[in-house]
Parts: sequence; structure tokens; C-alpha cells
Amino acid sequence: MRNYSFKPNPRFHGEGPLFLGLELEIVVPDDIHDAAVELATDRLAGLGYLKRDSSIQPGGFELVSHPMSYRYALDRFPWALLGQLDDLGCDTNAGVGLHVHASRAGFASPAHVFRWMKLLYRNESEVTRLARRQSRYAPFDRLARSRVKDTAKNHIHALGLDRYQAINPYPRHTLELRVFASSLDVGRVQAALAFTAASIDYTRALRIPDVRAGAWEWSRFAAWVDTHPTYLPLSEQLRELELACAC
Repeated sequence: MRNYSFKPNPRFHGEGPLFLGLELEIVVPDDIHDAAVELATDRLAGLGYLKRDSSIQPGGFELVSHPMSYRYALDRFPWALLGQLDDLGCDTNAGVGLHVHASRAGFASPAHVFRWMKLLYRNESEVTRLARRQSRYAPFDRLARSRVKDTAKNHIHALGLDRYQAINPYPRHTLELRVFASSLDVGRVQAALAFTAASIDYTRALRIPDVRAGAWEWSRFAAWVDTHPTYLPLSEQLRELELACAC
């Protein structure tokens, strides 16, 4: 178990340029703490690590992965671990979150970052429903929205924000999507990774005529996801939450 401030050199898994990092906050009762740590450390086998996090109440740890491509994450992350932790007695609650880091190097340009952020901010209601929570630690803040251009250009000195935003711009090499509720349900965690990857993929090639034609509308994005089977975990959650395209 590492201290909260622990920052190892990243070990990249899969093929880039886009890599995703998972941070999953988990509630762990005291009487199973040691068993949960041993189980998670063994199953992660170097793909990730555990950190102490005093913000998790009544107690627990944060499971942090090293950077993975989306495909590598689906295929190689030890997903059975989530059910095993659940069976052991671990849990999640309204106070814990799931954060996904997306590598800035996975974006084509600052303009691509801008398009991605605008898609999320323009669809706050749908993103919040998909995330299954509203949190004061991950708000869609108006000031942050007004500073999207500075975030896209990595002009951190100009932001004047704290890191507790829907999209935290401050990690040096990543953008941190903080909106999701934590979960030990494999489908929901995979959907968080899928949404991050899919929204970046979708906005990569958007141009001004596409935007003028409605490309930033949720229905257009949902329809696009439905035609890309690689994002099936997201498609399934969109259908469950009645967020899928009704085309």
C-alpha cells in the first residue's frame, strides 16, 4: 500500500498514442482490509498499485492503474478482481469516485482537446446521467468552461481554477475526467473507459461544418458510438440509462 502522494514512473501498456489511467476509490471495512490489499496487489501484478486515501469514508483505498490503451484495458486488466473484492465485502458509496486520465499525447492538437471538452460541457446532463453522480469534487463549473481554450493549449498559469473540476487540467501529461461514480460493476467501469476513449475518438476528426450540422449534439455522438462495436461497454450503458440514440 502506497502513500497518497506516491507517483511512480508510468509503465505504458498497449499501443498509443492514447493511454488511459484508471483511479478507482473503494470502500474497505477494517476487518477485511489486509485481505483486500493482498488480493488486489496479487491480481494487479504490476499493472497497478494501491494508495491510501483519507477522503474515502469510512475507510478504504484507491486502486490506480498504469497507463493502458483502451483495447489493452479491456483485454488485459484483471476485471474479475472487482467481483472478488465485492464478494470479500468491499463496496462503493456516494462519496467515492472513478477518475480516468487521458494522455494529452493522445489528442491530435489543442483544437482536438477543445472539441472534446466542448462536447462534454455541452452535454452536461447526459454525461452526468452516464456518470451516475453529481459531485462537488467534479462540477461542470462555469469558470472552467470559460477557460476551455486555455486548458486546450495547456496554459495552466492562466486558468485560476482548482483541480476539483469535471475535467481536471492540472496533471502535467494528462487530462483527468473526474465525473464518474465509483463502482465494482465491471460494465460500469469499462463504460467509463469506453466513454473517455470514444469521446476523444469521435471529436478527433470533427470540423466546423460538422459542428454546424449538429455534431456536438448527444444524439449524434450516441449514434456514432452505436456504429463502433469496440465501444460496446458504453453502448450497453447508454441503452440501460436510456441515453442511446433513438434513431
